[in-house]
Amino acid sequence: MDDGFNVINEEEDLGIAEVSIASNLKLLETILRSDPENEHYLFLASMGYSSYALGFVEDDSIERARLFYLRGKDYGMKILQKNKIFKEAQGKSIEEFTKGLNTFSNNDVPIIFWTAVGWGSYISLTLTDPNAIADLPKVEAMMKFVIQHDASYFYGGGHFFLGTLFGSRPKLLGGDPVLSKEHFDKCIELNGGKFLLTYVYYARSYAVQTQDKELFEKCLTIVDTTSIDILPQARLSNAIAKKKAALLREKLDDLFDIPNGDNIENEK
Repeated sequence: MDDGFNVINEEEDLGIAEVSIASNLKLLETILRSDPENEHYLFLASMGYSSYALGFVEDDSIERARLFYLRGKDYGMKILQKNKIFKEAQGKSIEEFTKGLNTFSNNDVPIIFWTAVGWGSYISLTLTDPNAIADLPKVEAMMKFVIQHDASYFYGGGHFFLGTLFGSRPKLLGGDPVLSKEHFDKCIELNGGKFLLTYVYYARSYAVQTQDKELFEKCLTIVDTTSIDILPQARLSNAIAKKKAALLREKLDDLFDIPNGDNIENEK
């Protein structure tokens, strides 16, 4: 199963990858039905569903993406809640939640990261729900844990995700363009600019929020002109980045419809 996921990550054909991931996810769930506490398979299911939703679902169906992101979160939580201190902190204050998080170690970074990806991505697609928004500080705390304990994990994924969270929300909902830019720049530093999804979400969140059209076009041009083979072990992610960049470019006129000189404050 591990080898299967690694092979899929190296695939460049999106059609083959989509079918393969869906098949592997159902196989995982079949295995988990007979071995529901197997942490390794729970981890693969958490990572798999969130990755599948981001790469192949959210651009076409928000509702389906929400469903799969929640599955990713729930599979991850089954592992994390085996930690009794963390489990007891779930419904408590952010301070207690953070204390619970701090009982984990560096070895727990992967499952904390992917659980937060599922949870945070669900919230980002559900910003009209006050209950969902109320959980954002917990997701941020999880990603800060990832950064503190292994900032390089998944190509700087903690910085990638916090950059997106801070860059895609208005200030009223906790957005912060300055922090967003800092996280994206650090992510690019960590992955050497080879993980192309970084540029897509940099453009989609921070550049749009600050109405920085020049940065938006620069990021997408980097994605367009960089070979997916620049990072062979993440060839699929880079192929997805190119697809998302093309879709994002089609929305340029709608995203930047404010006349020159009337842009919102740019907080670079």
